[in-house]
Amino acid sequence: MVNKNSRPTSPHLQVYQLPLTGIISITHRMTGVMLSAGLIFFVYLLYAILAGADAYQALQVTLQFWLAKLIYWGFIYALFFHCCHGVRHLIWDTGIGFSRETLNRYAIIELAVSLVLTLIVFLFL
Repeated sequence: MVNKNSRPTSPHLQVYQLPLTGIISITHRMTGVMLSAGLIFFVYLLYAILAGADAYQALQVTLQFWLAKLIYWGFIYALFFHCCHGVRHLIWDTGIGFSRETLNRYAIIELAVSLVLTLIVFLFL
């Protein structure tokens, strides 16, 4: 009979640290969900435009709150991040970039490019 105390246990989240590529992969999935949820808001935006001036004015008032602006910019960042990660997958489809150093370098480039693209949009809007 095996003693329960001598069995190995899984590492706890406080002990085990995900590699950067794992965090990027999870974030890619999360941004996909955010973009899907953002489409619901986009449909509401179109509805407010079609519903007339009063509905559109109410939407404009709502969009002036800081939380709405934060969600808006989060959606833009999610769009750019998801796009950059998609480009990374296209590069992988060619069979390039599977070494550990390259994976981490591409992850950092992906984060930086998505942030820079978001900042460029912020500066021009």
